[in-house]
Amino acid sequence: MNNLKLNNIAFQGQPGAYSEMACVEAFPEMQTVPCENFEDAFEAVLNGTTKYAMIPIENSRAGRVADIHNLLKDSNLHIVKEYFYRVNHQLLAIEGASISDIVNVCSHNQALSQCRNFINNNNLSPIIMGDTAGSAAYIVKNNDIKYAAIASSLAGNIHGLKILSSDIQDSKNNITRFIVLSAESNDPEPDDGLILTSCIFTLRNIPSSLYKALGGFATNRVNILKLESYMIGESFTSAQFYIDIEGHPANPSVKMSLEELGFFSKEVRILGVYKGDKNREKK
Repeated sequence: MNNLKLNNIAFQGQPGAYSEMACVEAFPEMQTVPCENFEDAFEAVLNGTTKYAMIPIENSRAGRVADIHNLLKDSNLHIVKEYFYRVNHQLLAIEGASISDIVNVCSHNQALSQCRNFINNNNLSPIIMGDTAGSAAYIVKNNDIKYAAIASSLAGNIHGLKILSSDIQDSKNNITRFIVLSAESNDPEPDDGLILTSCIFTLRNIPSSLYKALGGFATNRVNILKLESYMIGESFTSAQFYIDIEGHPANPSVKMSLEELGFFSKEVRILGVYKGDKNREKK
């Protein structure tokens, strides 16, 4: 599939979502395309509607975003870039409302989790919704001063809501890591700064298989940045792993490490080789 002429990028959510803001910041020259759910964003790239999809994979405060790893496993898309986006949450309500009026607060589960202290300190009841910008739209439609949304200032501007409280996230260093997906793989130069390789693997059913599979990374001094397991199928007996490592597969140390990983695994699939975000190198 040739999508080189496309100049658009899909994101999950409604206009004003943090994912759209991350798209604009990372790719200011590209047109953003909203999608109702993550599956639709993946499909937009697969069917050639968009060049890229920008997908949140984890947050520094709330952890990983549910379902993304399974979608990565089941798709044939490639990770071609990562992007760290700083998220500042606003409490939005209709005109005439004050913070003392608010009883319920609506937002995506990740946003609610990132503002847990604020919610608890103000005795608010959280209501989980599909995305942050959609929550802002709901507040307008509901037109009730007892309801507020946690969303971006852009979503507030789009829907004519006022900010009752600014930057309410628990951590002032609230960073969401996004990955950029493409139908075509990327192959940066091995020595072009910090290079990451992301894989999924399923272990063989033998004793100490995880210990043995990861031994090659220690032996070859390859840094593991992230390792997560999640269940596959409908049983509790088989797990799949997602791993991010430093280095390019063409590097001898990485190549040997991946070969050893493959020896103890049923399957190893490289999801992408790409440059690390510049903020990773900041101390």
